[in-house]
Amino acid sequence: MTVDVLIEDARWKTVDIEALALAAERATLTHLGLDLEVCEGSVLACDDAKIKELNAQFREKDKATNVLSWPAAERATPNARPPLPEPDFDGAVELGDIAISFDTCAREAEETDTPFADHVTHLIVHGLLHVLGYDHITDADADIMESTETEILESLGVADPY
Repeated sequence: MTVDVLIEDARWKTVDIEALALAAERATLTHLGLDLEVCEGSVLACDDAKIKELNAQFREKDKATNVLSWPAAERATPNARPPLPEPDFDGAVELGDIAISFDTCAREAEETDTPFADHVTHLIVHGLLHVLGYDHITDADADIMESTETEILESLGVADPY
């Protein structure tokens, strides 16, 4: 599995964002039955200013957020688990991109008395599920996504965030 982590904010190095991203992606892909060897994705570890800019550009929301995701392909299926992605012509499975903000993650972790690394791991799993077609727009979709997140996080020793 290839996960490219681009660190734009040096504070991310204090929590080893590369290791957290890799562990979260391995656990998620393993849980879903995807071949780790052929999957590719990226994580942008940034700050509130950058994620606010991205949120405005791509979602027309002029505010910072904790995590954003861009799937490589549309996979969503209403009220059901999305289908697993198929490999491209070269055998690779391009998952998509995730951006995560240090400032918002740190604030949320403090507000909920959650260990920072656990909150970051949760948000990377959350973002990865989004690139795989999961969503939480309807209650039924939210139930599917949240139960999947909880199962994955449990395998990593992270408490249920819900």
